[in-house]
Amino acid sequence: MQSDQASQYGGKRLKGIIAENSAQRPLLSVVTAVFNGQQHMARCLDSVLIQDYPHIEHIVLDGGSNDGTVEVLRQYNDRIAFWKSEPDSGVYDAWNKSLAEARGEWICFLGSDDEFLPGAVSAYMALAAKNPQAEYLSSKVRWVHPSGYSRSLGEPWTWRKFSKFMCVPHVGSMHRHTLFDRFGTYDTSYRSAADYEFLLRARHQLNAAYMPVTTVVMRAGGVSDSNAAFEEAARAKVVTGGRNATLAAMELRIANAKFVLRPLRRAFGSIATRQFNQERTDEP
Repeated sequence: MQSDQASQYGGKRLKGIIAENSAQRPLLSVVTAVFNGQQHMARCLDSVLIQDYPHIEHIVLDGGSNDGTVEVLRQYNDRIAFWKSEPDSGVYDAWNKSLAEARGEWICFLGSDDEFLPGAVSAYMALAAKNPQAEYLSSKVRWVHPSGYSRSLGEPWTWRKFSKFMCVPHVGSMHRHTLFDRFGTYDTSYRSAADYEFLLRARHQLNAAYMPVTTVVMRAGGVSDSNAAFEEAARAKVVTGGRNATLAAMELRIANAKFVLRPLRRAFGSIATRQFNQERTDEP
């Protein structure tokens, strides 16, 4: 995310409209980092605005877009809490900047090409109320590929699984603000696995809760959908998670092998999806 333009700002905060926490309904800070995401930006913003949970602040950190993203943000000046556009060093740098702006008891990260489903935040806050000791909340997401192939991702967090692979989808998941007080910010030496590395810092002591509910539509793409992401995850497992280096190397080879087969699996999946949709259309 790079640009030569000066910083630009907007949002309700600049007019003195500040969201507040309450004991009964804690404030949620939704963070979106974006660079040249004009195509999906409005849908992302709208998906937050339609939530029926009343205590949400949406913070958008733009890396200096030149494709019309800033113009979209200006159109939402009176509806989102705060946005800022300036050069940064990538998504995790933007997330770290957002932590200084976030006032919520809970913080989640929603990509500019991702969308909350209706009722997602209320479901999460109900989960938080039922699990007052939890500091990380996760759910299921619907992962959608441009080919039309989609699948459901996400399972309960356990250290046994998480120490091997990112078993919880990070997008839309909830982090209690105190997690960052305890473990610091994201390590920007990672380009695609800093979210995984951050949660590895807590190891088996992470207090997590899960609900088998789909809360987010996540579009495929980006650096996390690559071989480089697997290599970074392997490094994080060993350096931060304490995993045996030999086991991590074996798991990396398996992950790379599966990655090679992904196009074939997606092709068959998209064919099956089109066939299913066609059969539904042909139903009397």
